[in-house]
Amino acid sequence: MQNFSWVYEQSAIDWEQLSALYRIAPLGHKPADDLKIVFSNSKFKCFIFENQELIGAGRALADGLDCSYICDVAIHPKYQGIGLGRDIIKQLIKLSFGHKKIILYASPGKEGFYSKLGFKKMNTAMAIFSNEPQAIAVGLVSSI
Repeated sequence: MQNFSWVYEQSAIDWEQLSALYRIAPLGHKPADDLKIVFSNSKFKCFIFENQELIGAGRALADGLDCSYICDVAIHPKYQGIGLGRDIIKQLIKLSFGHKKIILYASPGKEGFYSKLGFKKMNTAMAIFSNEPQAIAVGLVSSI
């Protein structure tokens, strides 16, 4: 059994290492400076390490009462499939306890994974993306 360390604050996070994790997860290019900003503005965060290697991360933007939005969950490919992504989501749900709603948007094809964790498909969710053509191309939004 592997020995993982869970960290819930960011004072010792190497933002370049986190950026590299998102690239290889693969969840796209997220610059280190941008990650520092978004994690700093997130109420809840989880980081998983094996020894000194960052192997998992996730965060939730939350207002303390009404809404918590889980996002940016990533697991190193060597550790995918052993339940760490599920564990991060469960921990962020636990940390978000008391909020009236917990929201996330799933990558296309991953909806079944999140439904097993209690999430239901929303009928009225809408979004504006800064790169709308890419969001349409990957199936996050429709062009209508």
